[in-house]
Amino acid sequence: MTDATETTGPSGTTLPDLAAAAAGVAALLPGVRDDRLDDPTPCPDYAVREMLAHLLGLATAFRDAAAKETGPTTATSPDASRPVLAGDWRTALPERLAELTAAWRRPDAWEGMTQAGGVTLPGAVAGRVALNELVVHGWDLAVATGQPYEVDEASLAVSREMLTPTGDDSMRDAIFGPVVPVPEGAPLLHRIVGLSGRRPDWSAAHPA
Repeated sequence: MTDATETTGPSGTTLPDLAAAAAGVAALLPGVRDDRLDDPTPCPDYAVREMLAHLLGLATAFRDAAAKETGPTTATSPDASRPVLAGDWRTALPERLAELTAAWRRPDAWEGMTQAGGVTLPGAVAGRVALNELVVHGWDLAVATGQPYEVDEASLAVSREMLTPTGDDSMRDAIFGPVVPVPEGAPLLHRIVGLSGRRPDWSAAHPA
């Protein structure tokens, strides 16, 4: 697993690093066979091919959001249309994940306001959203293609903080769906999966 490199913000605080989560997603790609692209994933509207396309799109959008390069890549909602997988995804997605990691290692990426998915939000929030997207959708891809999946503790901590209900969760529920109860003693990744509205025991054979 890739070790995180600390990035320090203007106030001296340590900022999240996306390297380990991005590497976790990239490590899954060689194990995605072409004959599995139409298999279901825990996201009911996405087969494996759409999940890969979504990962490529979000990596592009949040890379540009880090640089405050707002435009079509950051202004388009992910729900605007079903993502279409590019033919060169096996090379394009690892490259984009590396660019995403590098973009959020710049301290100024976490400052000011930016845009992603058509939503204007603080850079400090956008970076954490990007990290959580990698964690959760990496799990989606791993279980859909029958691969092991590891996430570093620092990334899991960011996801847990983002996904834990706070009382006013209308926006959270619109994105992730209602929380799926998971035993408190379950692995942290499983608890995060439940917080994201997914069942940790999901499988293609028993998706419900």
